[in-house]
Amino acid sequence: KINEQLKTGDTIGCFYIESPAMRQLLKKLGCETYLTLVAASSIIRPGVAMSGMMKTYIRNFHDPQNVKYLHPVMKEHLQETFGVMVYQEDVIKVCYHYAGLDLSDADVLRRGMSGKYRSKKEFERLVQRFFDRAKEIGRDEETTREVWRQVSSFAGYSFSKAHSASFAVESYQSLFLKTYYPLEFMVAVLNNYGGFYQRWVYVHELKKAGANVQLPCVNQSEAKVIIKGKDTWLGFIGLQGLESQYFDLIPHEREADGPYRDLADFIRRTAITLDQAIILIRIGAFRFTGKNKKELLWEVHNYLGNKTIPQQKTELFHTEIKEFHLPDLQTSELEDAYNELELLGYPLSLSMFDLMKSSYRGDVQVDELSKHIGKSIKMAGNYVCEKSVRTKNNKKMWFGTFLDSRGNFLDTTHFPASTPVYPFRGKGCYLIFGKVVQDFDFPSVEVIKFAKLPIKDNPAM
Repeated sequence: KINEQLKTGDTIGCFYIESPAMRQLLKKLGCETYLTLVAASSIIRPGVAMSGMMKTYIRNFHDPQNVKYLHPVMKEHLQETFGVMVYQEDVIKVCYHYAGLDLSDADVLRRGMSGKYRSKKEFERLVQRFFDRAKEIGRDEETTREVWRQVSSFAGYSFSKAHSASFAVESYQSLFLKTYYPLEFMVAVLNNYGGFYQRWVYVHELKKAGANVQLPCVNQSEAKVIIKGKDTWLGFIGLQGLESQYFDLIPHEREADGPYRDLADFIRRTAITLDQAIILIRIGAFRFTGKNKKELLWEVHNYLGNKTIPQQKTELFHTEIKEFHLPDLQTSELEDAYNELELLGYPLSLSMFDLMKSSYRGDVQVDELSKHIGKSIKMAGNYVCEKSVRTKNNKKMWFGTFLDSRGNFLDTTHFPASTPVYPFRGKGCYLIFGKVVQDFDFPSVEVIKFAKLPIKDNPAM
């Protein structure tokens, strides 16, 4: 079961294997064993990808009978990795067995390429010795140049096998938790405040795993995210603008003297200021009262105005605050979503697609891409992240990651010619027009045109 999740790239939140590039690699390899993951943990490093050896490794992995080895020495010593140098030890092996350097020189050369050897002159001497010794023992000059290209392209970025193996152990451990305890695992990821993605992506994964994710509530939430069965409550820490003193004060006071009865009771027991109470009201933390946000905002100004009520632990007599009859004050889901966007950084009650002015959700969804290979299609995607790289011609290109309206990940490629005309413009939903391509059974979209879609106006503005 764990290996199946690994193979399909369902690894969001898992140590080292959650980035778009790594999830793509896992899918392209069809990675379903520990040893394959060990190799993947090293070949994802920049040098291997830049040299083109990652693609060679994937091709050879799927067709080991037809591997074209550069030299019999490569077949003898790199058969485990299908003729590709994957680990730092492989660099030492090739320098020693192919070029005839002694092991100490081979290791110095490896360290020099990773920037850990200070003498440039000594390093250049060893590079020349690599070519001289290879020639002395009869190696073909053209083959030697290609061997050196591969060595120099990734020796500075690769892991040692032990390093990759230990990373893969931790990846498997976190994937075990994600597979068998998906709700608890994603709650822990949120509370860890780390990871590759923005916070809302992990909330999305939590909902996808079957959790009923609730906005913060003064009678349920703690400082961090908590889980009770399938119900999870977002914590106070995630609220932008809420002062840290209230993260623990609110639950501690609730624990000591029981649930808050209403807004007035909460104000009296916490001595909260007006601006801080407004943040909690706007996020819906008093929805247990049955009153809507605008009614509560009216109330809080009556209670506090511009003053703070001192916190009272005990009181001899409790005087009820006079209730006023208010006109019917309307709120809307859209207004709530804008409050969430401002205070959490993402909407929870609605999706970004729901905020779009258009009802368009794309002609094609991600799970249908394989039926459209080679065709130009239009899609709508919610921006997740982007990454820029330099081409061999030193031009900039981008790789994008989006979610479609069904919550599936879409990967896009933006070539140097198109991206300046159609740039990324931050978070939101985009209209994507491009060509569907497939690489080792992994479909993605090469973007031709690209534009951010307008969203509905905030009704509170």
